Amino acid sequence: MKRKIITVTLILVCILAQAQKVNVAAAANLRYVLEDIKAQYEKEHPKAKINITFGSSGTLVQQILNGASFDFFMAADNEFPLKLKAKGVAWGAMKTYAYGKLAIYSTSLDVTKGLSVLKDPAIKKIAIAKPETAPYGERSFELLKKIGLYESLKSKIVIGDNISQAAQFAFTGNAEIGFVALSLALAPEMKGKGTYYIVDPKLYTPVEQACILIKTAVRNTETSKFMAYVLSPRTKVYWEKYGYSVPR
Repeated sequence: MKRKIITVTLILVCILAQAQKVNVAAAANLRYVLEDIKAQYEKEHPKAKINITFGSSGTLVQQILNGASFDFFMAADNEFPLKLKAKGVAWGAMKTYAYGKLAIYSTSLDVTKGLSVLKDPAIKKIAIAKPETAPYGERSFELLKKIGLYESLKSKIVIGDNISQAAQFAFTGNAEIGFVALSLALAPEMKGKGTYYIVDPKLYTPVEQACILIKTAVRNTETSKFMAYVLSPRTKVYWEKYGYSVPR
């Protein structure tokens, strides 16, 4: 009997310990801002542990549908979370946490003059994230078609698996220009190392970034707490630091 009590106690301890760990699947454009938010959250909640996996929203959705162990999904749009909801693997309401901005970035050209720089014959490669899985990549193609430059530039486009890889192509000079999330252009690694230009948001569909809780075998209460923290006014300073705007 005593052995059974000890066993049950150990199981409960393990469940409680696991409940304080939150596995987050997050869009690649959130790499820096979410690390800042995570650090502050863990400082305020010493017993919590936030594990973050970054990638393109579409790729993360496939991983979740294939059974990957995530508790919380933060996408680069509001469509991928709804897909998980429709598939029955998410619960609760989808929530918009921020609005992102599209930018162009270069370490070799002065792009501050605007989109006219895309006509520069010196440009051999333009980096864009894969549009099927990365919302910022989708918006980039939408923009090029809207301003009438897609046909003349399509042979120069190189595709990154996600927005971070597209930004890396531009940062390392493997592409003269990259279409990036503004948050990455403002990141410590890239800020001041090149020039960037914020694309007029009227030229592409708004990047409304939303999140949702993932269904798990055991409801993780820490996940709900972390989601509430992400959506709270306390994180506004971090979102604005990296060029996002937040819902009122």
